[in-house]
Amino acid sequence: MGVGTCRSGPGLALAAALAVVVALPAAAQSPGPQSGGVLEQVARSGQLRLIGPADSPPMLQVDAQGQAQGYGAVVAQRIAALVGQALGKPVRLVYEAVSDTEQLSQRLGEGKAELACGLPFTWARDEVVDFTMPIGVSGLRLLAPAGRLDGSPAGLAGRRIGVVRDSLGDTQLRGMQPQAKVQPYGDLVAAIKALAARQLDGVIADSALMAGLVRAQGLKGMVQTPEQPYLRYAVACAVPEHNSRFRNLANRAIVQLQQGYLNGNPSDVVAVNRWLGPGSALNLSADQIHGVFDVLLLGVEPLRPLPSGAAAR
Repeated sequence: MGVGTCRSGPGLALAAALAVVVALPAAAQSPGPQSGGVLEQVARSGQLRLIGPADSPPMLQVDAQGQAQGYGAVVAQRIAALVGQALGKPVRLVYEAVSDTEQLSQRLGEGKAELACGLPFTWARDEVVDFTMPIGVSGLRLLAPAGRLDGSPAGLAGRRIGVVRDSLGDTQLRGMQPQAKVQPYGDLVAAIKALAARQLDGVIADSALMAGLVRAQGLKGMVQTPEQPYLRYAVACAVPEHNSRFRNLANRAIVQLQQGYLNGNPSDVVAVNRWLGPGSALNLSADQIHGVFDVLLLGVEPLRPLPSGAAAR
């Protein structure tokens, strides 16, 4: 995700896909008898189950054929491909729509799915699922008709502000402006529809998701404020707890995606730009995307394409 206005404001990006083949260490190439949990399940079924909302562009949405698309789907596809490479058999990504974010964590914890991408880290979620390294960063901002509000906490007093119930936006608004008239909704789609119907003065939520929905709903004259988000946070994929080998593969796939974009791999640039780059709902520049990926990769070993015939050390 990225932070930006509904037009072309500053933002933070997500990631793309690495098309070059990077040699896996021997331990990652074969699951072996110690593999349990997720890898065993995927090896038996040949499927990696992705769950998430069906109407949260640019992260995740459903196309006319009922297939998942969006940046989160791109990440999940790359994870499935690397898991298949590690298992030595094809792995098919399958998607199930789950709108309630609390259900996402519950279903992962119950073993009913293996992956959910695009979730902000929270300590409550960390009690029941594990998180991968970030796939991007985002933030909370205010969506409102141009000229109505400036985004300052003081300007929200007495205003009808929509939030997703029990979300980061909900808690942030109640903390920074107790005098706001908080209007909770079950999902962001409902909140933005209420704003379009003039039932609200504004909506506070994830900046990237709001930009995607404004574009999808064809709304005009909406802007996001303030320039600096109320709150910034990492966005990652969630996986079932106690499956470190699966999470390691997911992390490696994420690094490959981000490094591929930085390396200028054409297929990766096309993949990320479709959802996040110029002309997308976020309209992020290459420099903005590079800046985020550079930061996200600081804590890990770079993955570089090997020269033809070179052996991995």
